[in-house]
Amino acid sequence: MAKEKILIVEDNKALSKLIAKKMEANPHFQVDVAYTLAMVQELLDAGNDYFIALLDLNLPDAPNGEIVDYMIEQRVPSIVLTGTMDESVRNTILKKNIIDYVFKGNVDDVNYIFSLIERLYKNRNIKILVVDDSMVTRGQIKEMLKQHMFHVLVAAHGEEALVFLEDNPDIKLILTDYTMPVINGVELTKEVRKKYNKNDLSIIAMTASSEELVAAKFLKIGANDFINKPFTKEGLTCRINNSLDALEYIAKLKEMAHNDFLTGIYNRRYFFEEAFSYFQEAKKNKESFAIALIDIDDFKNINDTYGHDVGDKVLKNLAETLKNSLKSGDVVARFGGEEFSVILKNCTQKHALEYFIKQVNAISKQPFFIENGKKFNFSVSIGVAFEDATSFDAMLKQADIALYSAKKNGKNRVEVA
Repeated sequence: MAKEKILIVEDNKALSKLIAKKMEANPHFQVDVAYTLAMVQELLDAGNDYFIALLDLNLPDAPNGEIVDYMIEQRVPSIVLTGTMDESVRNTILKKNIIDYVFKGNVDDVNYIFSLIERLYKNRNIKILVVDDSMVTRGQIKEMLKQHMFHVLVAAHGEEALVFLEDNPDIKLILTDYTMPVINGVELTKEVRKKYNKNDLSIIAMTASSEELVAAKFLKIGANDFINKPFTKEGLTCRINNSLDALEYIAKLKEMAHNDFLTGIYNRRYFFEEAFSYFQEAKKNKESFAIALIDIDDFKNINDTYGHDVGDKVLKNLAETLKNSLKSGDVVARFGGEEFSVILKNCTQKHALEYFIKQVNAISKQPFFIENGKKFNFSVSIGVAFEDATSFDAMLKQADIALYSAKKNGKNRVEVA
């Protein structure tokens, strides 16, 4: 994947090098540095296309902020850096078509720049729905959010918003006014919360400053936050960024709770939750399915011969192989150590056996490459159980017995309980 290019325009060479070094620590970014307006012009004339530019407000050949107007003309999204906190200058700059205005006073300010750019990088894949019956307000908010690189949808009332949400289930945040025709903001929030909880989709309500009771009502029925009208661009974007940061943090916690830290596939805990729930559902619907336990043969020997780093790579390789071979809805998890578990849903016994036999053969024939062109082969043993067990625990025990038989009978094979 191509890296995004960032341009740092800062005549303080120590600061520019510090920012550049920290930016380049992110594998998604490539950094160019310029100290003057003339250097910037040369870089742009050379055909460089920048994801974002950090602009020092006062340069040797552009002492009065000329760099800002130049970059706006060139349509390069920009963040302005300054060493002064003059209110009039700040207000003048913020009226221009820039992303933000940052005081470069200390380490915290510099860290804010990094977090802002990482936020902008993520924003390009995030959909926000703005719901307001005022065309002027919708347009103003849309332009604000587009500056922050969001994909923005707009609706004139709650009913229209629900149609947009139906067509765009990946919307991550709704910014809604209260007073609107057809369906107002409160009713819209109630309808959205029937399908999406606060950890999956954020709702920020826009209320008039005198409507404190309305703001409280929004929060009680499921809004994540509210902002009083009129609001500043900074106030709105900070609240939106905080809401999205919270969604991403919660999603990361869920991933850590459900996924194996090494291979990235589901872990034992999630497997038990999913398999137990599915077992009951499948029994009720009289659906055929299979559960298998898969164990890497002689894994200790792999670790002893090639080292634990190679052993970890083998685990990752097998996890990826199994994950890519499954149909949508099936589950693969790392059960523990070198053991994996698979659920094949809505699958006949014949097709399940064909699948597992195919995996055993493919894995044993596929060489695993290590450094200096060296390679080796490894194999797996699989124990399979089908839906005729009386309980999930009994089915899992059958798979475990079948796996033991596969090991005992020569490995690199499939056994059925």
